[in-house]
Amino acid sequence: MAVHLQNSLFDQEDEIAPRPLDGLRRTDIGLGAWIDVLPQWLVGADALFEALARDVEWRAEQRVMYERTVEVPRLLSFFGDRDALPHPALDAARSALSRHYAAELGEPFTTAGLCFYRDGRDGVAWHGDTIGRGGTEDTMVAIVSLGAPRNLVLRPRSGGPAAVRMPLGHGDLIVMGGSCQRSWEHAIPKTARPVGPRISVQFRPRGVR
Repeated sequence: MAVHLQNSLFDQEDEIAPRPLDGLRRTDIGLGAWIDVLPQWLVGADALFEALARDVEWRAEQRVMYERTVEVPRLLSFFGDRDALPHPALDAARSALSRHYAAELGEPFTTAGLCFYRDGRDGVAWHGDTIGRGGTEDTMVAIVSLGAPRNLVLRPRSGGPAAVRMPLGHGDLIVMGGSCQRSWEHAIPKTARPVGPRISVQFRPRGVR
C-alpha cells in the first residue's frame, strides 16, 4: 500500500530494533490499573512503518451497527501464536517484552494485532480488550506505535471524559497492565486535523483479544 509518512527527525537510523526497556516509566492510573510508557523505544520505527504498510496483507472489515453495515474505520491484520510475524523487528520486540515482563505477567506475549490508521478519518471507539481472559483476569497489552503520532486516550469504564491522553507514534511503547482492560477503556479518536498515517502493533498473551 502506497502511503506518505512525514519521517521523524529523531528516527533516521538504518537499524530496526528495540532499545533496552530500562527507561520504562510506570503510572498508577487507579482502579487497579497501570500504564508503562517508553517514548521512541523502537529504533528505525519509520522504516518499519514503511515495510509493514507495503508488505502486510491488510484487510478492510465491516460490522453491523444500528441495523446498518458499516466499514470499520481502519485496516487490520492479525498474527496468532503459530503465525510468522511479518518483520524480524516484531519478533525482537515481542521477545524483549516477554523477557522484561516474565516475572510479573507469568507468561509470554504470543499474538500480534496490527491496525492501520490511514488518516484522521480512521480511529477506534472506546473499548477494552475483554474478549477471552482479559474480561475476568489481570493481564497486559503492549502497543508499539509506528508512523505519525495519534492520541491514545483512556477513561474509567464507568464513563466520563478522558483521564489520560497521550500522542503515540515513531516507535513509542505503551503497556497497559493490571485491571486496565476491564476497569478502563481506551480509544484512538478520529480527528479533523491533518494527520499522517499510523500503524499500531498490539502484543497480547494467548487468550486475550
